[in-house]
Amino acid sequence: MPTLTPEELTAIKLSLRVAAVATLFALPFGVAIALVLARTRFYGRALLNALVLLPLVLPPVVTGYVLLLLFGKQGPIGRWLYDSFGIVLAFRWTGAALACAIMGFPLLVRAIQLAIEAVDTRLEQAASTLGASRSWVFLTVTLPLIAPGIIAGAILCFARAMGEFGATITFVSNIPGETQTLPTLIYTFTQVPGGNAGAFRLTLISLAISLGAILAAEGIAQAVGRRVRGQ
Repeated sequence: MPTLTPEELTAIKLSLRVAAVATLFALPFGVAIALVLARTRFYGRALLNALVLLPLVLPPVVTGYVLLLLFGKQGPIGRWLYDSFGIVLAFRWTGAALACAIMGFPLLVRAIQLAIEAVDTRLEQAASTLGASRSWVFLTVTLPLIAPGIIAGAILCFARAMGEFGATITFVSNIPGETQTLPTLIYTFTQVPGGNAGAFRLTLISLAISLGAILAAEGIAQAVGRRVRGQ
């Protein structure tokens, strides 16, 4: 395989950073929302579930445009962030991380929710009767049991973030060295004469990273599951 150019290396590194930050940012919110959806019944639960799943059915460009309206420098949230903290998300790599986190969030929540629903609540009740607080029960009983689901959800979110294109290019554009990720650079290569070789090379790298992430998630989840079951 030909040596990667500095532009390609920068896009790969940026994609990995964006995907990692997006996953870490989405993870605590994903666990919290999954707990709410799996364990509580309240008026508006169906609406909350629909909002969580909305990025899966909306065109990514629409999601990116909504982010631009809300988090752009003239948007209500974006203006507040800039005036209060000097934070700018639009047309920055941090904005790409936000867009990727939102696009991967449904996959993260769904995997964790299924894991929580599979937990035998009698184990948690037994720990409670022995005097453990709710937070301690969650940390020592629930969290280890749902760890495979958390890992699987996090890796799915990471893989989704690695491949995100529509929302990212709409919200943060395609700025080399700042917001140009693997998918947007591949798109750039397909639009210029003689760019097919670069696009094909980066496609193979993207496939390898995503496949490696999925296989790693499967292996880690199985290892954690065996440890939890005491095998």
